[in-house]
Amino acid sequence: MKFGRFPRLSLLQKILLSTSVSLTVLFALTGLFVQSSVVSTTTSSLNEEVNASFQAYDSLWRSRAELLKSVSLILSSMSDVRAAFSTGDQATIRDTAGELWAKVSDENAVFLVTDPRGEVIASLGGLPLATLRERVPVVASVAAQFPKQVSGFLAQQDQLYEIVLTPVYVESPGGPALINVLMAGYKVDRRVAERLKEATGGSEFLFLSGGKVMAASLSATAAAETAGQLASGTMREYAPLRAPLIGIQGEPLGELWILRSFDGVKQRLAALRVKMLVAGFFAMCAGLALTTFLARRIIGPVNELDRAAEEVGRQNYDFRVRVSSDDELGRLGATFNAMCASIRSARDELIRRERISTIGRLSSSIVHDLRNPLAAIYGGAEMMVDSELTPPQVKRLAGNIYRASRRIQELLQDLVDVSRGKTAGAELCRIRDVISAAVEAVSHTAGTQGVQIILQDTPLDIEVPMERARVERVLVNLMGNALEAMPGGGKICVSARLEEGSVRIDVADDGPGISPEIRERLFQPFVTHGKKSGLGLGLALSRQTVIDHSGEIWVESEPGKGARFSIRLPAAVAA
Repeated sequence: MKFGRFPRLSLLQKILLSTSVSLTVLFALTGLFVQSSVVSTTTSSLNEEVNASFQAYDSLWRSRAELLKSVSLILSSMSDVRAAFSTGDQATIRDTAGELWAKVSDENAVFLVTDPRGEVIASLGGLPLATLRERVPVVASVAAQFPKQVSGFLAQQDQLYEIVLTPVYVESPGGPALINVLMAGYKVDRRVAERLKEATGGSEFLFLSGGKVMAASLSATAAAETAGQLASGTMREYAPLRAPLIGIQGEPLGELWILRSFDGVKQRLAALRVKMLVAGFFAMCAGLALTTFLARRIIGPVNELDRAAEEVGRQNYDFRVRVSSDDELGRLGATFNAMCASIRSARDELIRRERISTIGRLSSSIVHDLRNPLAAIYGGAEMMVDSELTPPQVKRLAGNIYRASRRIQELLQDLVDVSRGKTAGAELCRIRDVISAAVEAVSHTAGTQGVQIILQDTPLDIEVPMERARVERVLVNLMGNALEAMPGGGKICVSARLEEGSVRIDVADDGPGISPEIRERLFQPFVTHGKKSGLGLGLALSRQTVIDHSGEIWVESEPGKGARFSIRLPAAVAA
């Protein structure tokens, strides 16, 4: 699964979410498969039960028919019974055949004696099919099949009967003569259907003839509804099996439906669903518990690595991951510890080398930044020793030596203050006076190099709150760098003006300019590239001074077109 939409979930929550979804889908698919298999198996079992019910019905029905045939055949073959039949007297027939018939019949049994034309001579047992002297047409219609017995179903007076016709013959001069026909049978009613239901283990029986319910094990209302569903093909409550009902003349008389209810299947499916839901719930709980246990064992080392990575991000290379296994995560933790140790070792070595390099660059930069004032001191002292000077000349040289030594002292104090983060108190100064003092400090060096310093018109009333000595040294450093870049002479322009509540000071020269690669890191400490003596700490200290005054400093330069250093400082607020 993709968790791009759940960025706030922890790794454990993502694992549990994916596991629960997977288990839910798995159990749903398993449930569908099991239910489909159970439905298929149960349906097959139901169909087998219906077929078994039909077999039981067929066997029972055949045995009843055989019993009727046997009894009728016995009666027709008894001489005294045949003699009684020939009398046509109902009382005589009852007395002769009634005792035997009573032993083999039940309350649903029907026994009639007719003549060859079908006229009823006598009736024994149950409700008669017809009254005396009433004709039964079916007897005459099957006479062609005599002398064998004829059996089948008969529908008469809204009743369904199972009938066996047995001919009774006597010897005559012309051969056997048909004198009577025995009609024996059973009435097919609700009691018969219920007995069939009991004998088949619960199958419902429905006898239909001409679309009408003749007998059923169901209630009258349910039987009528079921018959309608069978006729329309919308049966959903039962698994049906159809068997034709053949009439006494061999014609289709109706149909028997053997029905097996789906209620048992539905109950088993409902019970199965409940069991599967319960089993699925407990299985999911067990799966989530196991997943949580395993996930915690996996996520524990991962969280440890996450904390270790965070510590390394804070440059704490002494942090170590606890390794508690020999698997992939354990090996990863050991590798991470080795990596931290390697980084710590490399970092210590880098710091050591950087310190050595810093000391070298610091020494070089200090030498460079002290060179100009030391040169002024050396030159002035040399002239005082080697030359006969007038008192005014001596005074002027002594002043230069004093200012140069003062600048060395201030440069060293600046270095100490920056390293300690110290600053002096600010005072309100006129920017023109500060610029003039800085120009005077470098005028001697500029004169010896043939460099012209031009102080452009600057308003006298521009005042800035500042540490004057520090800002003055910034300007001296910028002009000193310009002088160093123009040993063969040139021009330096210094100007100041108001810009939207701030003061902008520009120091521009027409020297060789600064290359782009040097310009990007010009204000970094210890940058000494690009010129013969480098730029040293001067610009880095100058930048820090400007920042301490809530200002900014930048440079604009193109190779061969000189350089322009600009400083912006907040102007004094008018009272």
